[in-house]
Amino acid sequence: MSNSIEANGLTKRYGDKLAVNSLDLDIDGEIYGLLGPNGSGKTTTVNLLTTMLSITAGSASVCGYDVRTQPKKVRECISYIPQYIAADIKLTGRENVTLFAELYGIRDASERKRKVDECLEIMGLSDRADDITKSYSGGMNRRLEIAQALVHDPRVLFLDEPTVGLDVSGRRSIWEHILKLKRSGMTIFVTTHQMEEAEHYCNRVGIIRVGNKIEEGRPSELVDRMNDVVSIGSNGDLPSSLKDRVTVLKVEDREITFLPDESLSPEDISRAYTSAGIEVFSKSVRRPTLEDVFLLSINSGTEDIGEWDRNQFRNMMRRR
Repeated sequence: MSNSIEANGLTKRYGDKLAVNSLDLDIDGEIYGLLGPNGSGKTTTVNLLTTMLSITAGSASVCGYDVRTQPKKVRECISYIPQYIAADIKLTGRENVTLFAELYGIRDASERKRKVDECLEIMGLSDRADDITKSYSGGMNRRLEIAQALVHDPRVLFLDEPTVGLDVSGRRSIWEHILKLKRSGMTIFVTTHQMEEAEHYCNRVGIIRVGNKIEEGRPSELVDRMNDVVSIGSNGDLPSSLKDRVTVLKVEDREITFLPDESLSPEDISRAYTSAGIEVFSKSVRRPTLEDVFLLSINSGTEDIGEWDRNQFRNMMRRR
């Protein structure tokens, strides 16, 4: 039996613009996170896999069905939840889920009611099912969307930024429900900018930049490949003697975070700042996180895909 999601050389062009470049995927029975800055090709990839866009080159299958030649079969076995809340605020939670059950073709009234009640219960909404959706919190609305998506028993669930705009409690609740779905055997494909969530909840992640996949693996494996990360707060720039011996990950206010070469000791770094006459306010050495892996990847990437503005990512993360 084929894996839930497979892609070989998946490519999408818009005229001269290459949005997704020869992407390979092999995903089954897991939570897979696709990470990348805005404009990296995440949404385009999801749209290709969910049959909303045509493929320029390569191939892809979902639930064993060819995305190009069997789009109806693909759509029958998946659900896709976009980033922005789409529930009808004039309907109750139950009416929203019932509407989706009808749209998915569940004609038998008793079967439809059973599925609606089951999905509301799975998502912890039974006690508020008959309340107008306008009265729901952001987290409840997100859970309602997932309940709508589950009503036809999909094998694969695509989630675009599932916790955007939610508070800590709401994000945790959504991920608890996503984990339950994964344990039931569902394959879940997530796009997210929340690095901490991806590191904690995703079984594997792929990092893409300008349509190119440049890293893939278990978050713990990707993190373990990196050496310790150094952060220096000072009244100056990085000393010139260090510029060829470190990889800068980010610069925030007066703090520079970088990955030093293996040959560079903490004492060497301190001496470089002292020799340059730069006053150091703070210094820390820590184990890397998935965010560090992400920053290293998108600032390095492949040699032929151009320079990416680090400020774009920093500003994007502040907005979310």
